[in-house]
Amino acid sequence: MTDLPPLLAANPRLSAWLRFLPDGAVGVHTGRVELGQGVITVMAQVAAEELDVDPPRIRMTPATTGFSPDEGYTAGSMSVQYGAAALRVACAEARGLYLDAAAREFGVDAARLTVSDGEIRAPDGRTTSYWELPELPETDVTGTYPLKSPSQYRIVGTSAPRLDLPDKVTGRPRYVHDLALPGQCYGQVVRPPSRGARLACFDENLATSVAGVVTVVRDGDFLAVIAERIETALHAAALLRESAEWEEHPALPDPEDLPGYLLSAPAETTVLASRGSAPAAFSHEAVYHRPYLAHASIGPSSATAVLTGQTAPGAEPGRLRVWSHSQGIYPLRAELARALGLDPENVTVTHSEGAGCYGHNGADDAAMDAALLARAVPGRPVQVTWSREEELGWAPFGTAGVARVAAETDEAGSVRAWHHEIWSNGHATRPGSVASVALLTASHREGGSPIDPAWEPPLALGGGSGRNAVPSYDFPSYEVVNHRLLEMPLRASSLRSLGAFLNVFAAESFLDELAEKAGRDPVEYRLSALGDPRARAVVSSAASRAGWGTPLTGSAGRGIGYARYKNTSAYCAVVAEVEAVSEIRVRRLTIAVDAGMVVNPDGAANQVEGGAVQATSWACKEQVRFDRYGVTSDTWETYPILRFSEVPAVDVELLPGDGNPSLGVGECAQGPVAAAIGNAICDALSVRVRTLPFSPENVAAALPD
Repeated sequence: MTDLPPLLAANPRLSAWLRFLPDGAVGVHTGRVELGQGVITVMAQVAAEELDVDPPRIRMTPATTGFSPDEGYTAGSMSVQYGAAALRVACAEARGLYLDAAAREFGVDAARLTVSDGEIRAPDGRTTSYWELPELPETDVTGTYPLKSPSQYRIVGTSAPRLDLPDKVTGRPRYVHDLALPGQCYGQVVRPPSRGARLACFDENLATSVAGVVTVVRDGDFLAVIAERIETALHAAALLRESAEWEEHPALPDPEDLPGYLLSAPAETTVLASRGSAPAAFSHEAVYHRPYLAHASIGPSSATAVLTGQTAPGAEPGRLRVWSHSQGIYPLRAELARALGLDPENVTVTHSEGAGCYGHNGADDAAMDAALLARAVPGRPVQVTWSREEELGWAPFGTAGVARVAAETDEAGSVRAWHHEIWSNGHATRPGSVASVALLTASHREGGSPIDPAWEPPLALGGGSGRNAVPSYDFPSYEVVNHRLLEMPLRASSLRSLGAFLNVFAAESFLDELAEKAGRDPVEYRLSALGDPRARAVVSSAASRAGWGTPLTGSAGRGIGYARYKNTSAYCAVVAEVEAVSEIRVRRLTIAVDAGMVVNPDGAANQVEGGAVQATSWACKEQVRFDRYGVTSDTWETYPILRFSEVPAVDVELLPGDGNPSLGVGECAQGPVAAAIGNAICDALSVRVRTLPFSPENVAAALPD
């Protein structure tokens, strides 16, 4: 008997995972959602493999509450590692049940039957199929049916074409923004001009006098307009914005001393991990800093909602239907129900693809906007699409942070004791993560309260601020301390890799500093402290593939960074080659990854490449800017990201799985890339830059006086 994977144990009903459809297809109902990472393709491969059907028969259905299994959030590089594991067992169960049914019909042992593209064949040539046999009864998965051996795989391990790309590259409607329902109207929100601003007054007539305006909605400090057309809504919202008067006050810390604020703000201090005894003092120490980072999705957040069944004001609440690109349809359903006073059973959330996010962006907030406006026009769908300024200025950010790393070394420079300390907000204000309603509009409504400071997931769940702060190296002694801020000036939440981006950057930069003090090669220095053969393999492979040790000409440098993501997921080593003249330019990234069994090699490489490019953008360019009142970097001019002309060459090597279980790859490159770039800059300029991004200003500030 196979122990049920946790997600399957939580959702054991077989029909929640798949159904055999009358037209010869298999409907697969995974709770994982497509964010541009190719997860629906991977899930289709896993299902087709375990069922012994050809991939074209698999029909992936959009995740919908009350229909799909509740898998929580599609986040943390866990879809293949956990979601696919659950789906695999469910499909093995379905295949086994049908083989048992066919065996009874044919009067033979089930072990003598074979399956090919859903056709079940007996030794004497008689055949039937999944679709000819009686429909499976409602049953829970038991885990009693064996999984296929990897040696039998013919679909898993191949680079199957992405199921979502044909629509995207040909421009066919696929995104939530493309949704056009009968009677649909459009909402536009007038955001406060600054954090904590209170709406004093506005001229509603300016908007309602515009032809095509349906209504104006005001609820506390929430102000919005609904119109028949999007351009009308935009025009009327602009008129409302011009007329509105707000009471403002400086609510944000001094932007010129963000590290000082992070180090002095009220905080909850926790020892996350420790081993051995720490010395009274450390002889080596350095402090590193990252700014707030935006998701900066190219396509802004959007949602559509409709309220049906509510016949008159004061009547019983109707049924709310929402289409959203949320990463967690079930938590969003619960939060919308809580915010609007509805029974969760009367709220349905269907996932509809957005532009990608890799963390908690504005998708859930846009859903709340649409749901609140839908109450003003019962029976009519309302679509809300955020502006660029809203997306860059009001969506949750990846939190700023400070990391202090200290070490004591022996005569050879090897680490004997290690101390890693972090100051930052937590990384979780997703719906359901904190006690308050974690939706932007809910905090602006009459009687609404600010969103609570971000929660810190425990290390057993991957951690938040402390993610990858526990050393992957075999240090005899270490201690990791986290200071979670108890106030949250800018809303912080999950952004790809959470605290691992800062922690790996800090730890791997500091290791290079220690190696330099000891007069040792950075690769050799790491290998000497790594006992895990898989860790050693990725470090050695990346270094060899990048030509480590061969000289570079001009103002170029080479650096390395390594981490095992979350200390439990994919192993990743990166060698960066940079050129430092008037600015930092990353020329090449060489990456070695061990992710165990890889379902779709091309898809896995795509994820690593995408993560590496995004991390390069974060490391070299990105920084949320603000003043005492609000965010000022709310355009592409004020929040620049990496341009196509600046994208480095990325070379990814996926090491053999060697029979090891699948590990998540989507976020494994973030920290190692930043560290490798920082170490390469030091190699090129002999200057250690400890403040991100590696802008000309921060590089200049690191130069000796």
